[in-house]
Amino acid sequence: MNDKKAVILLSGGLDSATVVAMARDQGYACYTMSFDYGQRHRAELQAAERVARQLGVVEHKVIGLNLNGIGGSALTDESIDVPESPGDGIPVTYVPARNTVFLSLALGWAEVLGAQDIFIGVNAVDYSGYPDCRPEFVAAFERMANLATKAGVEGTGFRIQAPLQDMSKARIVQEGARLGVDYAMTVSCYQADEDGRACGKCDSCRLRAAGFAEAGLADPTRYR
Repeated sequence: MNDKKAVILLSGGLDSATVVAMARDQGYACYTMSFDYGQRHRAELQAAERVARQLGVVEHKVIGLNLNGIGGSALTDESIDVPESPGDGIPVTYVPARNTVFLSLALGWAEVLGAQDIFIGVNAVDYSGYPDCRPEFVAAFERMANLATKAGVEGTGFRIQAPLQDMSKARIVQEGARLGVDYAMTVSCYQADEDGRACGKCDSCRLRAAGFAEAGLADPTRYR
């Protein structure tokens, strides 16, 4: 059994699938974690399971949360429309505290598994303005992780790895293709239908399509 373990946040989208492939390529035994948090684009959960199987992870875990009980985001509150054109500032698709909560649960699982590394697919180039995708957030969470855990105080501690942080969407697509990611399995759309077909209009769809175009690769996305 591989002692080099990593817990990886896997949403079922393009970025997180690429991160799993990168971690596997680096020799990690991959443990992936997804969240059923009340998101409207629930097809991503099926996509995450497909990706986990395709990339041969050791274990894939789905955690149930109730972030829609808090609301405040177009991704959890269907009374808020998903924007179909770029806007200024932090977009309404930002989910309050989502990455903080997700990383906290990944941290708990990593401590149980004896894993030092936690991977997240955040990106500062195409990150859509989300404050919890910035390098400053990742660095701050790593400091907190090593202050707040037994493994951080008494053991070897944790690293929060964000390998896509400074990559363009085109570079991410090229890297994933090189590592054998089947992007047809992934779902990135903020308002995908039950079959995982994309709207082609939201911010995530636009960034994804531009990434394939700039990478010079065919876009396997299914659009409705």
